Amino acid sequence: MPHDVIMPALGMAQDTGLIVSWLKKPGDAVKTGEALMEVETDKAVMEVEAAGDGFLAAVSAQAGDHVPVGQVVAVIAETAEAAKNTSPSPSDTKPQDAKPTSPEAAKPEALPSGAEIIMPALGMAQDSGLIVAWRKKPGDPVATGDILLEVETDKSVMEVEAGHDGFLAAILADARQAVPVGSVIAIISAEKPENAVARSHKSTAADDNGAPGKPAPKAPPAAAKIPQTGGAAASGGRILASPKTRRLAMEKGLDLSLLVEHGVPQPYHVSDLRLLETLVSSTKAADASPSPASAGALPMHIGARVAASGCDEFIAWLAKDGDIHVEPRLIWLRFATAAFREATGLRDKTLVVESRTVRTTDGRFADADRSRLSKPLSDAGDQVPSIMMRDLSGSPITAATGIPTHAPVLTVCREREDYVVSLDYQAGQLDEDQAIEFVTGFVDRLGEPLRHLL
Repeated sequence: MPHDVIMPALGMAQDTGLIVSWLKKPGDAVKTGEALMEVETDKAVMEVEAAGDGFLAAVSAQAGDHVPVGQVVAVIAETAEAAKNTSPSPSDTKPQDAKPTSPEAAKPEALPSGAEIIMPALGMAQDSGLIVAWRKKPGDPVATGDILLEVETDKSVMEVEAGHDGFLAAILADARQAVPVGSVIAIISAEKPENAVARSHKSTAADDNGAPGKPAPKAPPAAAKIPQTGGAAASGGRILASPKTRRLAMEKGLDLSLLVEHGVPQPYHVSDLRLLETLVSSTKAADASPSPASAGALPMHIGARVAASGCDEFIAWLAKDGDIHVEPRLIWLRFATAAFREATGLRDKTLVVESRTVRTTDGRFADADRSRLSKPLSDAGDQVPSIMMRDLSGSPITAATGIPTHAPVLTVCREREDYVVSLDYQAGQLDEDQAIEFVTGFVDRLGEPLRHLL
């Protein structure tokens, strides 16, 4: 049967996506997993994959078009002949400024006005998402970046952030409900609502006349391809980078493939160009003055293991007694910065730690050890990191070696009831005593988290 290709929500509160380019032409043969098009989010350019084998047909949106999330933009037909005879249906080619029909739109008087939050497609071929828990209650104030809810995908539990400031005026699906991708699940209003709304998705799926709400896609939507940490190029050798990054790199004569060679994770942003310029300068200097003692540039590795029970119990205690709900990774960023400051003696210097997970770079944070657990970390912007911390604890990986290109790499994995910690660094970044003290201090804090509060 034919597969619809829809505009996916790429893991954030968005209602449209910009098609940057089509990588296949109508009539081209495609296979499951092949990249069909590039879609620009608010942070990067992502590739959208085919969810089935066949031939591309009925392309209803072109490069440069802003398309509502959930709208069909193409069809994958079963045969080449069927592709020739397939044309976009009227419902597929509705005006771009038209909102997808929803029961909420049919009954505006029943719901507060405001920005709609939809069930996103979190980077896989999925047609629905399971709401694990709401982190905010109806009527609560929210700010851009606040965690609204947790959604279970086919691999893990992901957090969905608020894309707007305001108040959570309506929750339109209950915890433990599976909701079709693209369905409105919440509304954020600018003003505090007099009567916040809380409904199950079932109650919003039909209007007063019993008309069905927005149906789930006929076939799993195309998946947003999120590149793996480690800098591997996208399929076909493509490099994932925002249009602005590509343009500036071309103007400066910089080759983005150098970032790939050094293991910098994709997609690339403008902030990565500073590192790229440093790599280019280092490469030119190395070519001009080759060092006979090249073995000294080899990375060094330290590994450690500690029981996870201390950190797990500490997080549970914070939630129960202090009503402080914090991800383990955000605690580890503070521990890593404190241990690094102690090991290096950099008491008065701003220390920046870059946080990474399996698939993404979460950001850079300044002086995380000097921020209270109940407060958000300070965004370091484009400042060069002093440390890079990778959280692989939610993945099947139990040990990993990093590439300390421009800063020491601290990696945290989990194996059953233990955390497995590793540090990779080069001479000139840390000496051996500092590295040992750094790992020891970090592991001690993992085992006895209250040390961080003393």
